[in-house]
Amino acid sequence: MDERELLAAADEYLERHWDDVLRDMGELISIESVEDLTAAQPGAPFGPGPRAALTCALDMAAGYGFEVCDCEGYLGYADAVGLSATQIGVIGHVDVVPVGSGWAYPPFSLTRKDGFLLGRGTSDDKGPMVVALHAARLVKDACGPLPYTVRLMFGANEETNMKDVEHYRAHHADPAFLFTPDAEFPVGYGEAGICSGTVEGPVIEGGDIVEFEGGAAVNAVPGQARAVVRSPRALASSGEVEATALGDGMFDLFARGKSAHASTPELGRNAIGILVGYLLENGVGTPEERAFLEFERRLLSASDGSGLGIEAHDDDFGDLTCVGGVASLVDGDGRLRQTIDCRYPTTTSAALIAQRVAAAACEAGATFSLDHDKRPFLTSPDSEAVQALLGAYQRVTGRDDGAFTMKGGTYARLFTRAASFGPEMPDEVRPAWVGTMHGPDEGISEETLKDAFRIYVLSLAALMKCAL
Repeated sequence: MDERELLAAADEYLERHWDDVLRDMGELISIESVEDLTAAQPGAPFGPGPRAALTCALDMAAGYGFEVCDCEGYLGYADAVGLSATQIGVIGHVDVVPVGSGWAYPPFSLTRKDGFLLGRGTSDDKGPMVVALHAARLVKDACGPLPYTVRLMFGANEETNMKDVEHYRAHHADPAFLFTPDAEFPVGYGEAGICSGTVEGPVIEGGDIVEFEGGAAVNAVPGQARAVVRSPRALASSGEVEATALGDGMFDLFARGKSAHASTPELGRNAIGILVGYLLENGVGTPEERAFLEFERRLLSASDGSGLGIEAHDDDFGDLTCVGGVASLVDGDGRLRQTIDCRYPTTTSAALIAQRVAAAACEAGATFSLDHDKRPFLTSPDSEAVQALLGAYQRVTGRDDGAFTMKGGTYARLFTRAASFGPEMPDEVRPAWVGTMHGPDEGISEETLKDAFRIYVLSLAALMKCAL
């Protein structure tokens, strides 16, 4: 089947089976597959939600004629067996980040509105993985016998620690080449380093900050933040902070920003930063609390890390990004806690970032611990496999965009030869009521997913002709 015939077959498949695609997406999205390690058990190492979503995905694949395997609940795979054991891999994930607040539409129900699909996981990553499953199904059924085996891999721990892939790679060899539909088109050939850690303030007795919370995920710009504080003077609402008097000198403060993924902080507005600024400007807090708030302001004032002296740049990844994602008040002892997520280029390191953040935290009487680090990942944009993906994208869209690097963290960085590949389109415009991944009202265009389907069909067929 030549490329023109394959595109025609893809269009016919979409015409006949798009309702099936939506049904499968809806079934997966209905599962609240957020990590819950307190409920982990054998066969469900990340809790019941990811376990249920993994079972759902494998059952779908088995129903479409793939040979499936459950890797002890860490990850599952579905094979379209080819003439060779050499594998072309496609990996996505069925776990999701916590819902957070601010949703106008039900997060665990697939909503169709004006050509868009809304719900947690529609774009990250349940929707794209269902589209990839159907693309592989078409290639399996229309282009067989296949020279290589296609292995669809369903991860269950991408959003936190990627222990799913760690377990898989301890027991299985890498595919000869792999892509993940968990980013943007045209094709990502590199991913910035990602490190995260926690700043913890000193024990404060009798402080003026009684409650403090903001954010739902370390790797997201928080859209909301809230505090209950004690103030000797009346606190009034501002443009971005709503103040409610509770009596006896106590006030409830609520700040609203805009959520965004930590890889694109310029698309968001940090609600914790808004609240911190309000507290400082209104003289709230003991000297110890205000010292921590001043540190917070330095951290949250600029998304390139310059407030803490950790800014860095290179030609592949551009500027370092820095996000304060989750803030809280430790129960019982008044300690303020703040997470930090950095996406860094090759000209710095997690160790250097940690050293400088720790020094800045120390000035506020706080400490910093580095919790996770993933070093930068780069592959050749000129390789035959990457060019096969790029060519498929260009032929479907008619665009001549080139390969790029990203600050998001996908599964690609964990494999020997890999790339991130869709589903979102560059410069895509969406209505204000359609949210981004990790934010409220997460959504994606149906036409974008249909184009992704066409691109994945052509890509898998093109990879079959590569020397892997």
